[in-house]
Amino acid sequence: MRSPVSCLLGMATICLLAGASGLGAQAEKPLLGFPGERTQAQRELETRFDAALDTATLRQWTERLSSRAHHVGSPFGKEVAEYLAEQFRAWGYDSRIETFDVLFPTPRTRRLEMIAPTRFVATLEEPDLPEDPTSGQKSEQLPTYNAYSADGNVTAELVYVNYGIPADYDTLARRGIDVTGKIVIARYGGSWREIKPKVAPEHGAIGCIIYSDPRDDGYGQGDVYPEGPYRRPDGAQRGSVSDMPLFFPETR
Repeated sequence: MRSPVSCLLGMATICLLAGASGLGAQAEKPLLGFPGERTQAQRELETRFDAALDTATLRQWTERLSSRAHHVGSPFGKEVAEYLAEQFRAWGYDSRIETFDVLFPTPRTRRLEMIAPTRFVATLEEPDLPEDPTSGQKSEQLPTYNAYSADGNVTAELVYVNYGIPADYDTLARRGIDVTGKIVIARYGGSWREIKPKVAPEHGAIGCIIYSDPRDDGYGQGDVYPEGPYRRPDGAQRGSVSDMPLFFPETR
């Protein structure tokens, strides 16, 4: 499926630097990259920059830009690009919008089911949150899935593979556990996401499930949203499992 992508190209680069106020004696030290008198000039510039920030305006912009889902190819994504371009023009920058066609697959059918020893069908959907009025926008949200996953319909035994990285398969092999013809389940972490479904078939697996373990990014680390920053037990990641090293060999 080809989806149009609206990108904002603003002819400006903005660098946000932390101010030095409140650092005590450390504030008197020269700033890295600003030798001699340039340190004081930089501090004065940062002070003027900080004074120009308006938290109410920043909150207004953030609420507007996050009010609806705006993934690639979405209607609100285009509105966001147009709004930002308009803002940059109002500030005197040369801004324009360009459109690109990209391959962005979205699933038609998703089903995850355990058939034995008991039957369980995963909802594959996050619940609405009273604290987040945008969480109920199901018609515009992307479903819970990983883009560029392989198509297929497989049924097999399930094998837990820890983080699903090469070292984990080495450990399984030493214990006499073979994943050939099996579906593996791996938790997020330990590597970039796309490594897990890449390494799994290299060891003979026919499917790969990835889940978020609360020990890694949920209540095992601290308070979950909205009381804290960590993932709720019923939260799910969305992302891509494209083989990045395949397209960027210099990153290998």
